[in-house]
Amino acid sequence: MIFKKKPPANPDSERFIEVVDGNNRPLAVLSKDIVHRQLLRHRSVQVLVFSPDKKIYLQKRNKNKRFFPNRWDVSARTHPKIGESSYDAALRVLHDELRLEVDHTQFVRTLPACMETGFEYVTIYAILRNTQPITPNTHEVSEGYYFSREELTCLIKEFRELLTPNLVTLWEAGLLNGT
Repeated sequence: MIFKKKPPANPDSERFIEVVDGNNRPLAVLSKDIVHRQLLRHRSVQVLVFSPDKKIYLQKRNKNKRFFPNRWDVSARTHPKIGESSYDAALRVLHDELRLEVDHTQFVRTLPACMETGFEYVTIYAILRNTQPITPNTHEVSEGYYFSREELTCLIKEFRELLTPNLVTLWEAGLLNGT
């Protein structure tokens, strides 16, 4: 039955996520593959990391990623685990992907689930003045770099094929300026 709230016994929790309704309320737990293949609404969390001089840290996705390998993307992103808050997911992904230990991230906004967001309710957080060193987890991220506003604009306009569609969507929505 699709409306099962609990995951199957002993699932790999990294492979299962919550499917949500049009009001972002949980309906079911299914594998990420099924959710993405069937374009079902679900949640994601993205964290934007900015340096004190307002440069944005972008990660280059690992070559083994299923979606958009070797493309530049936001600082960190994940799907919340079953029952995990978006805030806790933001802290987790910062540690897992970038080895950043932070006590607080700033809520930016939530984007609605639609075709442009991959049918994800995207909750965006930011670190506006990161001074900690970033050490990418090479299983998730192949490299990373702080880009100025001008460099990011050049990437978007001239090298879009090197970027994830998500990064372009957030840029077009004016969410990557660090203010």
